[in-house]
Amino acid sequence: MLRKRFAAAVAVAALAAVAACSPASEPGDGGEQVLRYAPAMFPVSLDTHKYAGEEAVQTAIQQIMEPLVRVEDGKIVPVLATSWENPDPNTWVFKLRTEVKFSDGTPFTAKDVVASYERHKKLDGPLVPLYSTVTSFTATDDHTVTVKTSKPLGTLLSSLTLLFIGPAAKVDTDGFFNKPIGTGPFTVTAFQPDEKLELAANPSYWDGEPKLSKLEFVNIPEVAGRITGLQNGEVDVLTQIPPDQVGSVKGSDAITYSTTPSWTYYFDWFNHNRKPFNDKRVRQAMWYALNLEGTVKDLYGDLASVAQAPLAQGVIGAPKLSPYAYDPAKAKQLLTEAGYPNGFSTSMQWPLEGGPNIRALAQAMISDWAKVGVTVKPLEKERAQWLEDFGKLNWDMNLQTNVTGTGDADYTLARLYVCSAKRNGYCNTALDKLLLDARSSVDQNERPKLYQQAGQILWDDAVGIFPADLASNAAVRSRVQDFVMPPSGRPLFAKVSVSGS
Repeated sequence: MLRKRFAAAVAVAALAAVAACSPASEPGDGGEQVLRYAPAMFPVSLDTHKYAGEEAVQTAIQQIMEPLVRVEDGKIVPVLATSWENPDPNTWVFKLRTEVKFSDGTPFTAKDVVASYERHKKLDGPLVPLYSTVTSFTATDDHTVTVKTSKPLGTLLSSLTLLFIGPAAKVDTDGFFNKPIGTGPFTVTAFQPDEKLELAANPSYWDGEPKLSKLEFVNIPEVAGRITGLQNGEVDVLTQIPPDQVGSVKGSDAITYSTTPSWTYYFDWFNHNRKPFNDKRVRQAMWYALNLEGTVKDLYGDLASVAQAPLAQGVIGAPKLSPYAYDPAKAKQLLTEAGYPNGFSTSMQWPLEGGPNIRALAQAMISDWAKVGVTVKPLEKERAQWLEDFGKLNWDMNLQTNVTGTGDADYTLARLYVCSAKRNGYCNTALDKLLLDARSSVDQNERPKLYQQAGQILWDDAVGIFPADLASNAAVRSRVQDFVMPPSGRPLFAKVSVSGS
């Protein structure tokens, strides 16, 4: 990946650049409020329609462009749309804000929403399948968008949280996303992929001019460099701090450390096309063999909790299930019943640097499995090779993290577990019906009930093992006020401010 390719060179350059700047704890000339944010991953592009699933791109672009709606506190709330309704099950009508302008002064209208949707659809990015039943997306008038679907689509609202709107006349022109224009709180003053992103306050922002005059994304690839920058006051905000580095940012009067639940979780899938994982008893045995409570506590402390569903708690529609107990005797019994009284040999792959403490998590799981007679070969792979093998189902078990990008259970459950997904060889028509019914329902009270049933099937069938839900964390200098780390892991700086001390 581009970020890794330039990591060493960028680290030196970024540290030098940060050192050359006045410390972030000093206000700029004229009382300007300047905040410097050092993300764990830097955006390789600002093209949110092309890289719709990339967390780093989403974090950056939401400062500049906005969607119709977003998720806050587990609920869909208005942004550029003020309201929406379903006049019939296959129709959504969105009323848009009036008097909103893009940062270049162009009035915001329904045509901009339609143009942005059409560009996203044309690029055929990873989120396009979320709109598979949309038959038309039209501007009924300047402040009304009407969406027609071939069947009811209860997930449209959550999908639209990731559709960012640009001006219709410019959004599809060459080079637009080198310096994109939006209705958001900030404008782009400088951007170089994997190097720097400098933003300035949008004085005409419809929700009030930001208190920050400037917002700088600082690229420091190495964790140690980011932490040093925070400690020295050269950086104001850090996120995604690895568990083994948390001690470096806690306990200082100048730094506030916090954690919050996230939509990110670990899973270990079984390849159901390969023996012995085509036998549910074996899959269940592998889960009973794991001391997840002890492992999660030892490796993550307050940065993770044992999972209670096949996706993170806090996601809209997430079921709440009982974790598998640690029961090696039960595991051995199930293995014997399945015809493996002496265990068996298999393998597990995971991507290099594919999640916090992923190697240690894999090693702990492998150690527990050995105690019930199952020998697991560890296969840590470079991401490119891992991706290739993962897509081809060239694996026995696969360990990785995943994030429910829209904050809606459909994004994870129906995208990954319907038979047509062909992600891990698992197919259950009863599950398909529940998931597709949940996707179709526009009754937001009914959908969680369907996901509860679907989650229980995935849990009982042990389609995979779900070790832990991960928390998000952040460390900020004491001069930073009103910073909030959302469960998406993508902080928004519109309401953040800094003091001069």
